[in-house]
Amino acid sequence: MTTNIFSKLVYAFCVLVIPVSVWANALQGIRVWPSPDETRVVIDLASEAQYSYFSLSSPQRLVVDLEQTTLNTKLPMSVSDSPVLKNIRRSTPPKKGTYRLVFELKRRVDPQLFKLAPTPGGQYGHRLVIDMPHGATSPTAQVTSKVSTPKVSRDASQLLGTADIVVAIDAGHGGEDPGSIGPSRKYEKHATLAISKKIADQINAVPGMKAVLTRRGDYFVNLNKRSEIARTNKAHLLVSVHADAFSSPQPRGGSVFVLNTRRANSEIARWVENHEEQSQLLGGAGEVLAKNNSDKNISQTLLDLQFSHSQKEGYKVATQILKEMGGVGIKLHKTDPVNASLAVLKSPDIPSVLVETGFISNPNEERLLFQASHQDKLARALAKAIVQYFEASPPEGTLFANRGKSLKHKVQRGESLSVIAKKYGTETKALMQANKLKSSSLAIGQILIIPRAKGSVPIPRLSNPVETKTITHTVDRGEYLGKIAAHYKVSVADIRRENNLRTDTLKLGQKLRITVSMKDQPLTKHTVKRGEFLGKIARQYGVGVSTIRQANNLRSDELAVGQVLIIPHK
Repeated sequence: MTTNIFSKLVYAFCVLVIPVSVWANALQGIRVWPSPDETRVVIDLASEAQYSYFSLSSPQRLVVDLEQTTLNTKLPMSVSDSPVLKNIRRSTPPKKGTYRLVFELKRRVDPQLFKLAPTPGGQYGHRLVIDMPHGATSPTAQVTSKVSTPKVSRDASQLLGTADIVVAIDAGHGGEDPGSIGPSRKYEKHATLAISKKIADQINAVPGMKAVLTRRGDYFVNLNKRSEIARTNKAHLLVSVHADAFSSPQPRGGSVFVLNTRRANSEIARWVENHEEQSQLLGGAGEVLAKNNSDKNISQTLLDLQFSHSQKEGYKVATQILKEMGGVGIKLHKTDPVNASLAVLKSPDIPSVLVETGFISNPNEERLLFQASHQDKLARALAKAIVQYFEASPPEGTLFANRGKSLKHKVQRGESLSVIAKKYGTETKALMQANKLKSSSLAIGQILIIPRAKGSVPIPRLSNPVETKTITHTVDRGEYLGKIAAHYKVSVADIRRENNLRTDTLKLGQKLRITVSMKDQPLTKHTVKRGEFLGKIARQYGVGVSTIRQANNLRSDELAVGQVLIIPHK
């Protein structure tokens, strides 16, 4: 009796006093997120990771030992879309209670491993993150605090006054960071990417302008890296696209945020700032710029001058965007730019704005944000505002700055009259008249006079820019790259690039990522179930009721159970 009581007391003491770390952890899942620059592996754990790691060669492997850990997920895991990682499996541990993971690599990498605590919102628990750079060396983990005046490199097009205006379009969130999640469990990261691609399509259709996307797929990009991508591409403007959220479903409408390092001027702005910090935790980035105190070592005078210019121009762009959004009937949450201290806006040398396209936490706006026609309306409004801003304040050396002036163009190899006309936003007939050409034949090195542009910069109306999606194709017997490319109506070069293929040799069962045009895909068919009606089905597929009516030649909204409907892509 006494022994039994003593045993219970000892057990209770152990439970209360012994640190949690000595009790078994559990590996709950592994997520792999390849991006253009690196492959990120996120290991979800029940409690904080206690780990060690080392590398092996011949073949190349990364070995990670998780102490006092058991497995609660399925392994091995094959990885087909990473240029450095091909498989994750278990191996014999060095001692009892340790779980050994082996990452089979395609080549040597310099990995970065770090732990992340649970996110405040409860999306994720304890995590061990492994970043595997695709280059020879790993990117620096620290954000440099040195701010210098950007060097201006003048290429031939700038000297001729025909350079493009570059606009960086930043699709918010991505990869393991879903952003806000709507009432029907739709992710912000998917809406922002679709809208950003459409904005880029609109901008690329304007002569003298070029768009650069900070991400093209579902992967996470560090907030500081997004500004760096814009800077590397010599962007004149950075537009970050998001979908707002709030703790209640009532708020709705779009907003545009501009940098103010002092304080946020609304409750929504404070919410967005907190959400950005949460996204840093979700994505596994380092320090949040809003809390970075390393500015003490920066030349404050230079920084203030650069920020002052960036903020002033950003405010102009934001005002123009709000005007255009409201002008096409898009509901606005705030009619004036909102001040906030956000990392993605803190590029002292690049004017930047953050556009909240609507509230994904509002059921009606969640539906709109995933509706192609609404995305088109948003994209056109933003593109029009950006064009009008640069029309009023064109950067030196660009085609915009020289509109109305006589320009000369030197014909390059492969150029035709139609290509040159498109570049300058004119017509082939006008080029022939201005240069007294009797035929459309051109000689390399020939100098052409470009007719003066008149009036405002035209913004081509894109009727539903082409939607794309990425599918996974498993190589079957007898298939080769040319045959697969022809089947999906893409080029062999595109498949090679997307899958980092060094040769055209394929293996049976090999998985290929292929980005295809939605218009080339078979139409979706929906069989009507009991209790369904047109509005419900339209919301499910993110299309309009009228679109389904037209595609199926419906004379009324009455549906029969078992009726098969064609769901168009647009």
